[in-house]
Amino acid sequence: MKQPELGKKILELRKAKGLTQEELVEKCNISVRTIQRIETGEVTPRVYTIKTILSALEYDLELINESALEEKSLSTKLKEFFYIELDQDKPASHLTSQLNIAWIFGVIYFILALLEVGAEYYRFEENRMIFGNIVYIGIKVAVLISYFFFMRGLVLIGVLFKNYLLRIISYILILAYSVSLGYDIISLFNNDFAMEIILVTEALIFGALGIVLGIAFIRLNKTHGTIATVAGVFELIAGFFLITVILALLGLVVLLPAILLEIILIYKTVEIIKEKQVSRIEI
Repeated sequence: MKQPELGKKILELRKAKGLTQEELVEKCNISVRTIQRIETGEVTPRVYTIKTILSALEYDLELINESALEEKSLSTKLKEFFYIELDQDKPASHLTSQLNIAWIFGVIYFILALLEVGAEYYRFEENRMIFGNIVYIGIKVAVLISYFFFMRGLVLIGVLFKNYLLRIISYILILAYSVSLGYDIISLFNNDFAMEIILVTEALIFGALGIVLGIAFIRLNKTHGTIATVAGVFELIAGFFLITVILALLGLVVLLPAILLEIILIYKTVEIIKEKQVSRIEI
Protein backbone atom coordinates (compact mmCIF):
# COMPACT_ATOMS: atom_id res chain seq x y z
CA MET A 1 0.00 0.00 0.00
CA LYS A 2 1.42 3.38 -1.01
CA GLN A 3 0.69 6.96 -0.11
CA PRO A 4 -1.85 8.55 -0.03
CA GLU A 5 -3.82 5.28 0.38
CA LEU A 6 -1.78 4.33 3.46
CA GLY A 7 -2.52 7.66 5.16
CA LYS A 8 -6.22 7.34 4.39
CA LYS A 9 -6.25 3.81 5.84
CA ILE A 10 -4.61 4.94 9.08
CA LEU A 11 -7.01 7.88 9.33
CA GLU A 12 -9.95 5.52 8.79
CA LEU A 13 -8.70 3.08 11.46
CA ARG A 14 -8.05 5.88 13.97
CA LYS A 15 -11.53 7.33 13.56
CA ALA A 16 -13.06 3.85 13.77
CA LYS A 17 -11.38 3.51 17.17
CA GLY A 18 -12.68 6.93 18.18
CA LEU A 19 -9.17 8.24 18.78
CA THR A 20 -7.87 11.75 18.27
CA GLN A 21 -4.37 12.23 16.86
CA GLU A 22 -3.15 13.18 20.34
CA GLU A 23 -4.60 9.98 21.84
CA LEU A 24 -2.93 7.91 19.11
CA VAL A 25 0.37 9.63 19.91
CA GLU A 26 0.07 8.50 23.54
CA LYS A 27 -0.40 4.90 22.39
CA CYS A 28 2.45 4.70 19.88
CA ASN A 29 4.85 7.46 21.10
CA ILE A 30 5.15 9.08 17.67
CA SER A 31 4.93 12.86 17.27
CA VAL A 32 1.65 14.50 16.31
CA ARG A 33 3.35 16.19 13.37
CA THR A 34 4.48 12.81 12.00
CA ILE A 35 0.98 11.35 12.38
CA GLN A 36 -0.48 14.37 10.59
CA ARG A 37 1.98 14.10 7.70
CA ILE A 38 1.37 10.37 7.31
CA GLU A 39 -2.40 10.75 7.31
CA THR A 40 -2.30 13.53 4.74
CA GLY A 41 0.06 11.52 2.54
CA GLU A 42 2.93 14.02 2.77
CA VAL A 43 5.51 11.38 3.73
CA THR A 44 6.04 7.65 3.30
CA PRO A 45 7.13 6.43 6.74
CA ARG A 46 9.42 3.54 7.54
CA VAL A 47 7.98 0.05 7.98
CA TYR A 48 8.81 0.13 11.70
CA THR A 49 6.77 3.31 12.16
CA ILE A 50 3.79 1.89 10.28
CA LYS A 51 3.93 -1.30 12.35
CA THR A 52 3.97 0.74 15.55
CA ILE A 53 0.95 2.81 14.49
CA LEU A 54 -1.04 -0.21 13.28
CA SER A 55 -0.22 -2.11 16.45
CA ALA A 56 -1.57 0.81 18.52
CA LEU A 57 -4.72 0.69 16.39
CA GLU A 58 -4.96 -3.08 16.95
CA TYR A 59 -4.91 -3.75 13.24
CA ASP A 60 -3.66 -7.06 11.84
CA LEU A 61 -0.19 -6.36 10.50
CA GLU A 62 -0.42 -9.31 8.12
CA LEU A 63 -3.01 -7.36 6.14
CA ILE A 64 -0.36 -4.86 5.16
CA ASN A 65 2.06 -5.96 2.47
CA GLU A 66 5.47 -5.15 3.94
CA SER A 67 7.24 -5.16 0.60
CA ALA A 68 4.68 -2.69 -0.73
CA LEU A 69 5.31 -0.39 2.20
CA GLU A 70 9.01 -0.36 1.42
CA GLU A 71 8.41 0.69 -2.17
CA LYS A 72 9.14 4.31 -2.80
CA SER A 73 9.02 6.32 -5.94
CA LEU A 74 12.28 7.46 -7.51
CA SER A 75 11.42 11.08 -6.68
CA THR A 76 10.88 10.17 -3.00
CA LYS A 77 14.22 8.35 -2.83
CA LEU A 78 16.00 11.29 -4.44
CA LYS A 79 14.35 13.72 -2.02
CA GLU A 80 15.54 11.66 0.93
CA PHE A 81 19.05 11.30 -0.50
CA PHE A 82 19.43 15.00 -1.25
CA TYR A 83 17.48 16.09 1.83
CA ILE A 84 15.00 18.19 -0.11
CA GLU A 85 12.80 17.58 2.90
CA LEU A 86 13.65 15.96 6.22
CA ASP A 87 12.08 12.72 7.32
CA GLN A 88 10.64 13.61 10.72
CA ASP A 89 10.62 9.91 11.45
CA LYS A 90 14.38 9.53 11.60
CA PRO A 91 16.30 10.10 14.85
CA ALA A 92 18.79 12.90 15.39
CA SER A 93 21.61 10.33 15.29
CA HIS A 94 20.83 9.79 11.59
CA LEU A 95 21.29 13.50 10.88
CA THR A 96 24.52 13.72 12.84
CA SER A 97 25.93 10.66 11.06
CA GLN A 98 25.16 12.24 7.67
CA LEU A 99 26.80 15.50 8.74
CA ASN A 100 29.84 13.62 10.03
CA ILE A 101 30.14 11.95 6.63
CA ALA A 102 29.92 15.41 5.03
CA TRP A 103 32.75 17.03 7.00
CA ILE A 104 34.98 13.95 6.60
CA PHE A 105 34.47 14.11 2.84
CA GLY A 106 35.13 17.84 3.12
CA VAL A 107 38.61 17.07 4.47
CA ILE A 108 39.17 14.55 1.67
CA TYR A 109 37.98 17.10 -0.89
CA PHE A 110 40.36 19.74 0.50
CA ILE A 111 43.36 17.41 0.12
CA LEU A 112 42.37 16.21 -3.35
CA ALA A 113 41.62 19.76 -4.49
CA LEU A 114 45.24 20.73 -3.75
CA LEU A 115 46.40 17.90 -6.05
CA GLU A 116 43.88 18.99 -8.68
CA VAL A 117 45.00 22.63 -8.60
CA GLY A 118 48.63 21.55 -8.99
CA ALA A 119 47.76 19.34 -11.96
CA GLU A 120 45.70 22.11 -13.55
CA TYR A 121 48.47 24.67 -13.13
CA TYR A 122 51.04 22.54 -14.96
CA ARG A 123 48.52 21.56 -17.62
CA PHE A 124 47.39 25.07 -18.56
CA GLU A 125 50.34 27.23 -17.55
CA GLU A 126 53.25 25.00 -18.55
CA ASN A 127 51.39 22.84 -21.08
CA ARG A 128 52.47 19.54 -19.57
CA MET A 129 50.84 16.79 -17.51
CA ILE A 130 52.43 15.83 -14.18
CA PHE A 131 50.06 12.84 -14.03
CA GLY A 132 49.05 10.40 -16.73
CA ASN A 133 45.56 10.64 -18.19
CA ILE A 134 44.21 7.77 -16.11
CA VAL A 135 45.52 9.23 -12.84
CA TYR A 136 44.32 12.71 -13.86
CA ILE A 137 40.80 11.39 -14.56
CA GLY A 138 40.88 9.38 -11.32
CA ILE A 139 41.71 12.51 -9.34
CA LYS A 140 38.87 14.41 -11.06
CA VAL A 141 36.33 11.68 -10.29
CA ALA A 142 37.51 11.43 -6.66
CA VAL A 143 37.29 15.22 -6.31
CA LEU A 144 33.74 15.22 -7.67
CA ILE A 145 32.58 12.43 -5.34
CA SER A 146 34.10 14.06 -2.26
CA TYR A 147 32.73 17.47 -3.29
CA PHE A 148 29.25 16.01 -3.73
CA PHE A 149 29.11 14.54 -0.21
CA PHE A 150 30.69 17.69 1.23
CA MET A 151 28.09 19.94 -0.39
CA ARG A 152 25.35 17.51 0.59
CA GLY A 153 26.19 18.47 4.17
CA LEU A 154 25.55 22.12 3.33
CA VAL A 155 22.23 21.14 1.74
CA LEU A 156 21.27 19.43 4.99
CA ILE A 157 22.25 22.51 7.02
CA GLY A 158 20.11 24.62 4.70
CA VAL A 159 17.14 22.33 5.31
CA LEU A 160 17.68 22.09 9.08
CA PHE A 161 17.94 25.83 9.62
CA LYS A 162 15.51 26.86 6.86
CA ASN A 163 18.28 28.64 4.98
CA TYR A 164 16.79 28.13 1.53
CA LEU A 165 19.48 30.23 -0.15
CA LEU A 166 22.19 27.87 1.14
CA ARG A 167 20.18 24.88 0.05
CA ILE A 168 19.57 26.13 -3.50
CA ILE A 169 23.07 27.46 -4.11
CA SER A 170 24.56 24.16 -2.89
CA TYR A 171 22.52 22.26 -5.48
CA ILE A 172 23.62 24.68 -8.20
CA LEU A 173 27.27 24.37 -7.18
CA ILE A 174 27.11 20.56 -7.35
CA LEU A 175 25.69 20.80 -10.87
CA ALA A 176 28.16 23.47 -12.01
CA TYR A 177 31.11 21.57 -10.56
CA SER A 178 30.01 18.36 -12.28
CA VAL A 179 29.80 20.12 -15.66
CA SER A 180 33.16 21.80 -15.11
CA LEU A 181 34.99 18.57 -14.28
CA GLY A 182 33.27 16.87 -17.20
CA TYR A 183 34.66 19.50 -19.58
CA ASP A 184 38.14 19.06 -18.10
CA ILE A 185 38.07 15.32 -18.74
CA ILE A 186 36.60 15.61 -22.25
CA SER A 187 39.19 18.22 -23.18
CA LEU A 188 41.93 15.62 -22.70
CA PHE A 189 40.71 13.84 -25.82
CA ASN A 190 39.48 16.81 -27.84
CA ASN A 191 41.85 19.58 -28.89
CA ASP A 192 39.05 21.70 -30.32
CA PHE A 193 38.11 23.05 -26.88
CA ALA A 194 39.01 26.72 -26.40
CA MET A 195 40.27 26.23 -22.86
CA GLU A 196 40.98 29.93 -22.30
CA ILE A 197 37.32 30.77 -22.90
CA ILE A 198 36.19 27.89 -20.69
CA LEU A 199 38.49 28.95 -17.84
CA VAL A 200 37.25 32.54 -18.03
CA THR A 201 33.65 31.36 -18.08
CA GLU A 202 34.26 29.09 -15.07
CA ALA A 203 35.88 31.94 -13.15
CA LEU A 204 32.87 34.19 -13.78
CA ILE A 205 30.29 31.50 -12.93
CA PHE A 206 32.00 30.20 -9.79
CA GLY A 207 32.79 33.73 -8.71
CA ALA A 208 29.12 34.70 -8.88
CA LEU A 209 28.03 31.48 -7.15
CA GLY A 210 30.68 31.99 -4.46
CA ILE A 211 29.30 35.43 -3.66
CA VAL A 212 25.79 34.00 -3.23
CA LEU A 213 27.20 31.18 -1.08
CA GLY A 214 28.97 33.75 1.07
CA ILE A 215 25.71 35.61 1.67
CA ALA A 216 24.01 32.30 2.57
CA PHE A 217 26.71 31.56 5.17
CA ILE A 218 26.42 34.99 6.73
CA ARG A 219 22.71 34.31 7.23
CA LEU A 220 23.70 31.45 9.54
CA ASN A 221 25.39 33.78 12.02
CA LYS A 222 22.45 33.63 14.45
CA THR A 223 22.73 29.87 14.85
CA HIS A 224 26.42 29.26 14.12
CA GLY A 225 27.99 32.51 15.28
CA THR A 226 31.25 34.02 14.09
CA ILE A 227 32.40 30.94 12.18
CA ALA A 228 29.51 31.34 9.72
CA THR A 229 30.20 35.04 9.23
CA VAL A 230 33.93 34.55 8.67
CA ALA A 231 33.30 31.68 6.22
CA GLY A 232 30.85 33.91 4.38
CA VAL A 233 33.33 36.78 4.18
CA PHE A 234 36.05 34.52 2.77
CA GLU A 235 33.60 33.19 0.15
CA LEU A 236 32.63 36.76 -0.79
CA ILE A 237 36.27 37.84 -1.18
CA ALA A 238 37.13 34.72 -3.21
CA GLY A 239 34.06 35.26 -5.38
CA PHE A 240 34.98 38.86 -6.16
CA PHE A 241 38.55 37.86 -7.04
CA LEU A 242 37.30 35.11 -9.37
CA ILE A 243 34.91 37.47 -11.15
CA THR A 244 37.79 39.80 -12.02
CA VAL A 245 39.41 36.82 -13.85
CA ILE A 246 42.79 38.55 -13.56
CA LEU A 247 42.84 37.85 -9.82
CA ALA A 248 41.27 34.39 -10.18
CA LEU A 249 44.40 32.63 -8.91
CA LEU A 250 44.30 34.76 -5.76
CA GLY A 251 40.63 33.85 -5.44
CA LEU A 252 41.55 30.16 -5.42
CA VAL A 253 44.03 30.82 -2.63
CA VAL A 254 41.36 32.60 -0.55
CA LEU A 255 39.04 29.64 -1.12
CA LEU A 256 41.36 27.35 0.84
CA PRO A 257 40.61 28.85 4.29
CA ALA A 258 36.97 29.23 3.22
CA ILE A 259 36.71 25.47 2.63
CA LEU A 260 38.34 24.72 5.99
CA LEU A 261 35.87 27.04 7.73
CA GLU A 262 32.97 25.33 5.96
CA ILE A 263 34.21 21.95 7.21
CA ILE A 264 34.28 23.36 10.74
CA LEU A 265 30.79 24.80 10.16
CA ILE A 266 29.39 21.36 9.34
CA TYR A 267 31.13 19.88 12.38
CA LYS A 268 29.67 22.62 14.56
CA THR A 269 26.19 21.75 13.27
CA VAL A 270 26.67 18.25 14.68
CA GLU A 271 27.46 19.79 18.07
CA ILE A 272 24.40 22.06 17.87
CA ILE A 273 22.12 19.07 17.20
CA LYS A 274 23.65 17.13 20.12
CA GLU A 275 23.21 20.10 22.46
CA LYS A 276 19.54 20.40 21.49
CA GLN A 277 19.01 16.70 22.20
CA VAL A 278 20.64 17.05 25.64
CA SER A 279 18.43 20.08 26.40
CA ARG A 280 15.31 18.08 25.59
CA ILE A 281 16.41 15.26 27.88
CA GLU A 282 17.11 17.67 30.74
CA ILE A 283 13.70 19.28 30.34
